[in-house]
Amino acid sequence: MKLGLPAGSLQKATVELFDRAGLHIGDSKRSYWPTIDDEEIQAVYLRAQEMGRYVGDGVLDAGITGLDWIKENGCDVLEVCELPYSKETSNPTKWVLAVPNESPVNRPEELEGGIVATELVGVTKRYFQDKNLRVKVEFSWGATEVKARLVNAIVELTETGTSLRANNLRILDTVIVSTTRLIANRAAWQDPFKREKIENLSILLQAAIEARGKVGLKMNVRRADLDAVLKTLPAEKSPTIAGLADSEYVAIEVIVDDHVERSLVPALKRAGASGIITYPLNKVIH
Repeated sequence: MKLGLPAGSLQKATVELFDRAGLHIGDSKRSYWPTIDDEEIQAVYLRAQEMGRYVGDGVLDAGITGLDWIKENGCDVLEVCELPYSKETSNPTKWVLAVPNESPVNRPEELEGGIVATELVGVTKRYFQDKNLRVKVEFSWGATEVKARLVNAIVELTETGTSLRANNLRILDTVIVSTTRLIANRAAWQDPFKREKIENLSILLQAAIEARGKVGLKMNVRRADLDAVLKTLPAEKSPTIAGLADSEYVAIEVIVDDHVERSLVPALKRAGASGIITYPLNKVIH
């Protein structure tokens, strides 16, 4: 199965995600043809902007790219699953309409007859068409923030807003919200072998994402203290309870968010739990 991996800003996060999923990518910094410890998968690094075209045309069987570039290129691909991860966070990325802080423009409608620079030309044109605004949309060859003072506005990708603030830009509107997607070629999806490989990849990657920010907890509890311990655990969690050789004790195992673990463990100790073990998770499969 030929798999396209995103080069550039998503590359490091993708390698880390695959590693947590149990698929280890080698030569990730030195080669456009990285190794992967699954001999049935041949991987190649490509820019996310062109991934959808190669998958749609059948050059690749599957690939990872953003919804923004699927929409931009009008790619005829099958969206297998959403993979909510990005360069810095698990939050969606946004393409936003922005102007310099000193600009008199406060609404998109005030850009009528103006010029907007962006790399996402097609989506931006449709945005203004939907608003019945006559705006000239120009392709920007990188460093779009700089051009905000050369044209009337820009449409730029942001995850945290840090770069926009650093360049003294303010947001007028969100043009599109995008998340990462696993996509497949439609013909490849009809091939039993390739479909199974793609579905397996989807399960493993989603499980790795689900495991982020969670830890496992194991503990022993006297039956006499069981009610107190269960009341201490988050109400929405359903722990696994198993009997031990010593009939006076049970073992409890539960998955919790890692940000509550530091306060939860002392509380469990006070409620009567002992032998408490915490451990990181690589995958959580529902």
